[in-house]
Amino acid sequence: MVLAILTALALSFWMAKLYGIPRETVFDLAFWLIIGGLLGARIYDDLLQLPYYLQHPLQIFSVWNGGLAIHGALIAGWLVAWFFAKRRGISFWRLVALIAPGLALGQAIGRWGNYFNQEIFGLPTAWVWGIPIEAANRPLQYISNQYFHPTFLYESLGCLLISAILVIFNVYRLKNGRQERYFDILAVALYVILYSILRFSLEFIRLDPTPLWLGLRWPQAVSLSLIVTAILLISFKHHEREKNSQG
Repeated sequence: MVLAILTALALSFWMAKLYGIPRETVFDLAFWLIIGGLLGARIYDDLLQLPYYLQHPLQIFSVWNGGLAIHGALIAGWLVAWFFAKRRGISFWRLVALIAPGLALGQAIGRWGNYFNQEIFGLPTAWVWGIPIEAANRPLQYISNQYFHPTFLYESLGCLLISAILVIFNVYRLKNGRQERYFDILAVALYVILYSILRFSLEFIRLDPTPLWLGLRWPQAVSLSLIVTAILLISFKHHEREKNSQG
């Protein structure tokens, strides 16, 4: 997690130069994002497994045993960035677009914590890259299986790709003078859509317990809602941009 934070911060410093935002501003934002993100990730996970934590309340504080949900971190981070932008008089969308590539890179590195904790693995597999899971960490229905899909690795590689796409997109559009707010929003929506597609797909093979909604795993339902919201936002802003250019 520490390596993920430092790497994300380093990339965000580099992106800040492209955006013309002071490095100190990014550093100050990072401090609050780290605190808010960790708290949001933990609270979100606790709510998803509320019956368990009501029976074992002291386990709420056992963050070393896992239990950090990325969607909770994103929600908290979104709120922190909004308040920070308002207080500093900076465009919220520009600020989030700036940190999105670093966020994806941090996720790619942070996912390796799941490997060391032997959590967030997928269905049993005979493929050569299957990872061994100790019997104590296997679901009961798969207790006789030894090797499982390394879903943490799939998500890590996917997030690396997303980070690269976002860097290329931002470098290209900023160097071509596309500084307007619409492209900031587009950069943020691109992260939301790409990560949500990745997460939705991987949920089909993940084995960790999660609530179901209309036959979908909860992260899939959240991912779908984020994709729809991002597409609607892009469509609305594109229509608004076209209308303004004509008017």
